[in-house]
Amino acid sequence: MNASPKAPTPSGADTGTGKTWPHERSELRRALLARRREWSAGAEARLAADQLGEQLLHLLRQLEPLSLGLYWPLEGEFNAAAWAAEHKLGARMQLALPFARKAGDRGPASMDFRRWDGQEPTLKDECGIPSSGGAVLVPEVLLVPCLGYTREGFRMGYGGGYFDRWIEAHPGVTTVGLAWACCEAPFEVQAHDQALTVVLTEREVIAP
Repeated sequence: MNASPKAPTPSGADTGTGKTWPHERSELRRALLARRREWSAGAEARLAADQLGEQLLHLLRQLEPLSLGLYWPLEGEFNAAAWAAEHKLGARMQLALPFARKAGDRGPASMDFRRWDGQEPTLKDECGIPSSGGAVLVPEVLLVPCLGYTREGFRMGYGGGYFDRWIEAHPGVTTVGLAWACCEAPFEVQAHDQALTVVLTEREVIAP
């Protein structure tokens, strides 16, 4: 079950790293992208990916899910798909990738998860992100990429709302946010924001 929302830290407050973030969401996203881009070019990024992968492997050993929702990484994100293939998770559980649909004549923007065989995708969703053409699957555990995150378990994404809508519609799914520690950024929680069950960074496990 997803964690219950807690009172958020005031938007723009210092998180203890000496960094003060913008208040407005579009500005915050730009600042987070710039921070991640700068950090990803440094020597510590590769080690951080290994550390985050170890955190995630330990958590999944505890949860023992029969199915796992992944995502195809954008630049600077933890590569969960490659990590799952490297650890041969597909031999122990069903894997799935999201397929996003843009808003249009068929209805509002939406997303579902489709079984993935672990091979390089040949299909892209309507947002142009590699996906799968397998059967629709509701995973027991869902890995969620975080552009930014708070210690209360909320994430900052790219503004499309795909993951928030899916999580709201599937309250029984365990949601695991994957983030880099440098992108902790408090922001004002809005009505559509969904709290994650847990957030993992290369440094810690945050269970609100």
